[in-house]
Amino acid sequence: MRRYMFLRIVDALSNVYPYFQQRVDATGRRGLSPLQKCTAAIRILAYGVAADAVDNYVRIGESTTIECLKKFVEGVILVFENEYLRKPNSNDVRRMLQMAEGRDFPGMLGSID
Repeated sequence: MRRYMFLRIVDALSNVYPYFQQRVDATGRRGLSPLQKCTAAIRILAYGVAADAVDNYVRIGESTTIECLKKFVEGVILVFENEYLRKPNSNDVRRMLQMAEGRDFPGMLGSID
């Protein structure tokens, strides 16, 4: 994933979803940053690793990683549903058909993967 795309997701989630905002606890210590939470969730989704495997890289415990993943999915749906998680309109279909034709797959929408 490109850096600007990752930072756009982190920024959007932290602006809309309180879970992804960094907080300070009663002792004055900072909690996990939005970058840590999103990195943990994306690593699980991208690489299919177990939740406890993320601890070595991001420094988050297994239960917190699972919570981050659940909240990440909820947040992405909440923030990006209207823009990206919708049925394609006629302009989208036309654009995808042109892209497929350029790849020698005329009449095909999407990927065969």
